[in-house]
Amino acid sequence: MGSIIISPELPRNDVILLRNLAGDIERCQQNPGSAKSSGSIAKHDSAPGRKAANGTTGHDDSLSRDERDLTSMKALNDPANQDFEPTVFCSVDLQDLSSRLHPFIYRHILLPYVKWAQGIARHPRYVDVVMVTHLILYFTTSVPSAIWLYYHFTYLHGIAHFAMQFYYLGTYTLMMHQHIHGGGVLRKQPLIHLFDVAFPYITDPLMGHTWNTYYYHHVKHHHVEGNGPDDLSSTIRYQRDNVWHFLHYVGRFYFLIWLDLPLYFLRKDRPTFALKAAFWELFNYATLLTLFRLNSRPTFFVFLLPLMLLRAGLMVGNWGQHALVDADEPDSDYRSSITLIDVPSNRYCFNDGYHTSHHLNPRRHWRDHPVHFLANKKTYSSEHALVFHNIDYLEITIRLLLHHYEHLARCMVPIGERQIKMTIEQRAAMLKRCTRRFSEDEINEKFGGAVKTKPKAK
Repeated sequence: MGSIIISPELPRNDVILLRNLAGDIERCQQNPGSAKSSGSIAKHDSAPGRKAANGTTGHDDSLSRDERDLTSMKALNDPANQDFEPTVFCSVDLQDLSSRLHPFIYRHILLPYVKWAQGIARHPRYVDVVMVTHLILYFTTSVPSAIWLYYHFTYLHGIAHFAMQFYYLGTYTLMMHQHIHGGGVLRKQPLIHLFDVAFPYITDPLMGHTWNTYYYHHVKHHHVEGNGPDDLSSTIRYQRDNVWHFLHYVGRFYFLIWLDLPLYFLRKDRPTFALKAAFWELFNYATLLTLFRLNSRPTFFVFLLPLMLLRAGLMVGNWGQHALVDADEPDSDYRSSITLIDVPSNRYCFNDGYHTSHHLNPRRHWRDHPVHFLANKKTYSSEHALVFHNIDYLEITIRLLLHHYEHLARCMVPIGERQIKMTIEQRAAMLKRCTRRFSEDEINEKFGGAVKTKPKAK
């Protein structure tokens, strides 16, 4: 499979998808021209097995392989299929625990827990036991640790607590990403739903989030604007491999989002959202200031350090997600965002690597992203979407700022004949072109009509 690295830690559907894409690359390199027809699992004109003029069945072989892989991936998401298993932990698949755990623990502790949690988790089709697992984790570690720091503070405990929160931050934020897009992660039964609505007001500040800002900024603003010119987190006005531009981008969000977001809603004639966004952000700041004046040391480690870390982390991640923007169609979700097939994003952060799929349908369940990609591989290819592997958003941001374009080119998973035929140097040059800053004239030309006609979020 050449330069494609398939980590054993990848989720099972990622492994299937990456091997499928690696197979496309290998066939195209061995038989130039075959990639034009590969990448589709839709209807095709040739009868199964019909030979091409050169006596091969490459096109049909590719289609049958895609159909076979898609069937396997769907089976992993289908509770009626024997291959299905619920996601219980991020770090390990349930099937692997049967051999790692003592039989008594597996049968009499883990499986009863899974059955109990299935009755609480929101999605009966996917059985998101992992959401219940993480809520238990946070309420048995983060919450009591924070309370104890206020009762009996030591610097050693404060540092250990922050290190723990640093480890939790990514997974928690992407769990909340599911929460804000899906209206919760638990079932809508009275007491369970009440807890589902209430728990973010306890755990969000412990993880660096201010109350409800993630929802208003991400759902009601970012997904409405889609990295366009009115998006406060848009990257198009920045040279996206320039350190000073990056620092300006992070700094503006870091220090001015409390003002920028309400003003955005006012400009969009949405005063209710403006008032709510301003209220929750400023009320959160007032609460933190009060706690700091009452007891500064635990407040610094419990609330302020996570807040400072997360604010920077969100923008570093968003930069990596939207740094590579096509100059011809910057308003296309396929060409203004990317797809990552990597362990940190997909194993530990609920398939956050499938950012293009998420922008195409923000309410798509996280387990459906790899299936969507393979089912629509031809479209991704024809739209010249960018796919990477063995790299996460943080490293993409760092590599761009260091101008390590050849490394990024080697991490690319080329899709379609055009990308596959490129040399590493040509891919690097293409990626560099995708970081160019857009002028205001270009923005008006590319986005002028789209900005005016974009519908309001509901």
